[in-house]
Amino acid sequence: MTTSARPLGALAGQTSLTRTGYVFLSVLFIVVFEGAIRKWVTSAATLPLILLRDLLAVYLVFYVWKRGYFRRQKNFTLILFAWSCCVALWGLLQALVNDTSPLILLIGLRFWLLYIWFGYAVACAMTESDFRTATLTACGLLVVMAPLAVLQYYSSPAARINVEVDNVEGEVFTAVMGVVRTTGTFSFTSGYTTFLAVVAPLALAITAARKRSLRQTVFASVAFVLLIVGSIVSGARSAVIFTGLLVAIYLLGRLVFSRGADKGKALVGTIVMLLAVVLALTFFEAAVDTTSQRFGEAAEAENFWERVLTIFIGEPAIYDAFTWVGVGIGQGSNLAGFVRSGAATFALGETEAGRTLMEGGLIGYLFSALKMLVLAVGILKSLRIAMRTGVLFPLILWLALALGLLTWPGIGQLTANALLGILIAFALASSKYPTVEFFPRKPARR
Repeated sequence: MTTSARPLGALAGQTSLTRTGYVFLSVLFIVVFEGAIRKWVTSAATLPLILLRDLLAVYLVFYVWKRGYFRRQKNFTLILFAWSCCVALWGLLQALVNDTSPLILLIGLRFWLLYIWFGYAVACAMTESDFRTATLTACGLLVVMAPLAVLQYYSSPAARINVEVDNVEGEVFTAVMGVVRTTGTFSFTSGYTTFLAVVAPLALAITAARKRSLRQTVFASVAFVLLIVGSIVSGARSAVIFTGLLVAIYLLGRLVFSRGADKGKALVGTIVMLLAVVLALTFFEAAVDTTSQRFGEAAEAENFWERVLTIFIGEPAIYDAFTWVGVGIGQGSNLAGFVRSGAATFALGETEAGRTLMEGGLIGYLFSALKMLVLAVGILKSLRIAMRTGVLFPLILWLALALGLLTWPGIGQLTANALLGILIAFALASSKYPTVEFFPRKPARR
């Protein structure tokens, strides 16, 4: 981890990290590469790696509490603590009413609380140097991940790079016949698309940042181009739509919120970025055709807007099966499915909204309401920052967090749960350091 962080930190002219920064990057690396170990080395590494990153997350929360960082945000900490107590007490009530296993309750507390606390703890204790290095490191992972996805895309579904060590024939997901849905280093397609959603605002931020050397300019430009390429070859409609919308919002926002002489720079930057997008689309025309075909097949099988509505509010059948107590927090997670049957499957609804209501009952509604409240506060604050300073970085991060909190399987899927905590850390930290320089001037030597 230290070795990987140094060259990226050097791009920023700064390599110092606090303990919080090191633990955060350690969790990030484990989340990104644990799938590769499971996929290409041994599936037996799954639980040890999950346990390792969970222990690191718990350690960081304890460390931040012990050092008093939570006291600096006393009101928000009290709210989060009160919410945690409500979830724990409600979970105990569910366990008594439904006669569920204490182990499933612990799994539920892990999914509902741990990585929210982790992201919040990181943001409380993270320094500007930590934030800068973490952002550059995440973009560096994108630079590694996207070429791997391209290689997977142009390889056959049966190629070693697309097949897990314990793969059962027919388990490789395809976008269309003969073309895989790429996974990068992750063991499942949703992990890769979720990763793209996390790094997309970071890549856009460093693309617009002031550069002080050719090396920095090349790095930022490559990160942006590979974000577009990685989305094109993903074979995932969500990745293509979200990346396209985020880029459009970012470019439009730069033109709207920039001031004076910066308007001209923003216009030139927008034109250059649009040309880069056009070149990427042209060069990967076959992947664009595959994505178009996938959109067409999906449109024939389902109504697009009904699908979007279902993702955000849950399946209609969920409301028919809803009970005020809920079936128990943790019951709908893939880890609980693995504990019960040995298969990491979702036992409840397909969507995050549906699983939240089915697991939590009334507290599921409260959880959804709290998400909307936090997002409203964060987006409004980041919008004010954009209007006051012209800096769009916090706004696009909070928009990405809105997608994550409302649509990702955060309480159901292990990788999405951890990446959501990482995105929470980045979003909160961006509000703390909205004018961070990703490529600061190197200190003068004496």
